[in-house]
Amino acid sequence: MTRRVPDSCPGVLRLHEAADGPLARIRVPGGRVAPEQLQVLAAAARELGDGNIELTSRGNVQLRQVRDAGELTSRLEAAGLLPSHSHERVRNIVASPLSGRIGGSADVHELVPVLDAGLLAAPRLAELPGRVLFTLDDGRGDVSVLGGDIGVHATGTDEFALLLAGRDTGIRISPVDAVDVMLAAAHGFLDVRGDEAGRWRLHEIEDGAERVAELLGLSRGVDRVELGAAQDIPIGWLDQDNGLVSLGAGVRLGSLPARTAEFIAAVERPVVITPWRSLVIADLDEWAAEQVVRVLAPMDLIFDANSAWLQVSACAGRPGCAKSLTDVRADVTDAVESGRVLPESNPPAYQAIPILDADQVVVAGRQHWSGCDRRCGRPRGAVTDVVATDSGYRQSSTPTG
Repeated sequence: MTRRVPDSCPGVLRLHEAADGPLARIRVPGGRVAPEQLQVLAAAARELGDGNIELTSRGNVQLRQVRDAGELTSRLEAAGLLPSHSHERVRNIVASPLSGRIGGSADVHELVPVLDAGLLAAPRLAELPGRVLFTLDDGRGDVSVLGGDIGVHATGTDEFALLLAGRDTGIRISPVDAVDVMLAAAHGFLDVRGDEAGRWRLHEIEDGAERVAELLGLSRGVDRVELGAAQDIPIGWLDQDNGLVSLGAGVRLGSLPARTAEFIAAVERPVVITPWRSLVIADLDEWAAEQVVRVLAPMDLIFDANSAWLQVSACAGRPGCAKSLTDVRADVTDAVESGRVLPESNPPAYQAIPILDADQVVVAGRQHWSGCDRRCGRPRGAVTDVVATDSGYRQSSTPTG
């Protein structure tokens, strides 16, 4: 795929002019947010935006309807959420959310600040497109399946497989070398990309992964990690290996109200934003965990792994997107609240009607609702698409990506 325009992925310093106003995307490497940083984001959402913090599929956050970009920049800089103007859009790092606390073969969260610092220290890497994704998987396979450009996947406590364009290269590296090799691969991406500004992802470059692997000059074995496609959303009560508790909380359509975020920040525990638009509140004792659930569940955080809300995702729809044909989020909310989002094990009767009114749509299992054929925000893997047309919604279960 070759585009004729350079990557225009938004950030804090370059906002996206959405239909409902300017949108800022704030990179949060590894999804890790300190309580005081979450409080800054909540205040900014309430005072400078539309009152919500949007969680993205890369564990980053967005603010919509930004009214004062300069003030937002100042607040984020003071909170450590904007450490670089030149590199702000390239800090796309996703890590296994439970790593170092529950299961996994290695603690990849230790690598997040090292990788981030390495990116910031290399002036040339500011040239990376804002779409490039780095993945750090602790061996459980939860983020390697996201199709990152450059990643490592733990194959043991002291070994990582190097992934390029979402596939195992056969290269094996030690934890101490992991970040250096990933940074070298990022330089290799720029080398093979050349002056083709329209190629934003490694898989879009012909033989891109193979060419980068050759540039690294590292030996390659024959074994390959088999990457599945299962969605793994940590929800509910999660017992940590050290005896403490993490709480996995779903967020309706990934939109976290500022007031709810303030309550989460007040818990004063580490928070991890997951690539499934949910949260993990970590390092709680049992009593504190019980109180958090008691307070936050009525504020629409989801602690039930069987909730229908965890099966649905949606694009921005109207009024946020001018290309959308309808208010998608209102339609999917009505579908959930009226019981028309069914478990995978309970599919609806066959519908012979190709186009349905919003209140007629009944879908089982994972589904993504879109306001147009672009299907923005669609998760990877097998998902039923519910796509708006001029006369209603059509459904398709053909997986993409």
